Amino acid sequence: MKVPALIKKNVALFSMSQSFTGAGMQFSYGFGPLMVQTLTGSPELAGLSVGLVGISRFLVAYPMGKITDSFGRKRGIYLGLTLALAGSLTLGSAMIVHSLFLFIAGLLLFGMGMNGAQQMRVGVTDMFPAPMRAQALGYLALGSLFSLLLSPSMVSIADRIATATGADPLGLPWFFLPVLIIGGAICVSFVKPDPKVIGMNLRDYWPDLPPSTKKEAPANTSFTARRLLADPSIRLAIISNCASTGNMSIVMVLTSLVLHNHGHSLFEIAVSHTFHSAGMFAFTIPLGKLADRYGRSRIMFPGVFVSLIGAALVAFTPNMITVTLGTFLVGFGWAGANVAATAYIAGKVQTSERGRAIGVNDSFAGASTIFAAFVTGPLIAAAGMPAAGLTAILLAVLPFILRAVSGPMKE
Repeated sequence: MKVPALIKKNVALFSMSQSFTGAGMQFSYGFGPLMVQTLTGSPELAGLSVGLVGISRFLVAYPMGKITDSFGRKRGIYLGLTLALAGSLTLGSAMIVHSLFLFIAGLLLFGMGMNGAQQMRVGVTDMFPAPMRAQALGYLALGSLFSLLLSPSMVSIADRIATATGADPLGLPWFFLPVLIIGGAICVSFVKPDPKVIGMNLRDYWPDLPPSTKKEAPANTSFTARRLLADPSIRLAIISNCASTGNMSIVMVLTSLVLHNHGHSLFEIAVSHTFHSAGMFAFTIPLGKLADRYGRSRIMFPGVFVSLIGAALVAFTPNMITVTLGTFLVGFGWAGANVAATAYIAGKVQTSERGRAIGVNDSFAGASTIFAAFVTGPLIAAAGMPAAGLTAILLAVLPFILRAVSGPMKE
């Protein structure tokens, strides 16, 4: 089916916004553990940064979904980007004054903002018919791929400025982000009409849809998480997404610490995380098309398995090449699981409920990140980095156990 020009334009604008704002999440995962270690002097707290991102996601995902279901996707996205801008400035300031309190406040703000802005995913699924939603998510993620070109360059420039001025090299990149965030908000302003309006009136924007396609009315029953989770297949999709997210959260902490302990520079760590992010975003369009064509579960479960292999490489191999390969595979596996699970859930609810449904999924994913963060530091301190890697692997096994118990998903 041919994608209408208006839909192409809106998706391109969302994708451009992602390309501006995506660098910030790479900073929070890539440099967050090192910032914590600098501020506290304790490797046991290295998982704090990832935990704070998980807490922020857990706190904001469902409320933001409710906001966008009630008032439109764009308003929620603007709110998210505003919080992210305030958080980035706070994080940079935290490293200047060497304040752990400011770091925690800044990362919570930034995490809530960036996760709130993830309602772009909901907006993109709104604008496409059900058989094309997975590849639609892939189009959006393409913008995050472009952001990979920005992150190492920004770090390199910040590192040179820090060397010349004596500024903290971990804090300086955060002051570059507001310009990119404002650029992302400007892109969103040109998305018209609001994606929720398109989702409730698909036939008006997709002339090739069957004439029987009707306009959506608001849902007859009030949305509840319990009603959503009553479907065993949705539970399986959420658990798969949680497993790949928790696995990835542990691995991102491990990658920074492993490479740092082997004497690699911040630039080299940024490059390694760039390969990880490439795994997350570079292949989302073909993965989405495959999920649309062959079924969500045929992409979701192999994705979780690939992330398991990647975690083993990061935790149990000694050099930058194998660690970077492992972190790439973790990103690639997460992409398959996340795109397929999100598209599956989006297809099971009406447009007027979609923000909250995806919010439930994201809240559980945030909870898995919190768990990963709380166990990573103590495990590393007590039993070394391989123990944390083993935990990441065990998390990725959970969906396969649940599938064996509950049976295959209903596509």
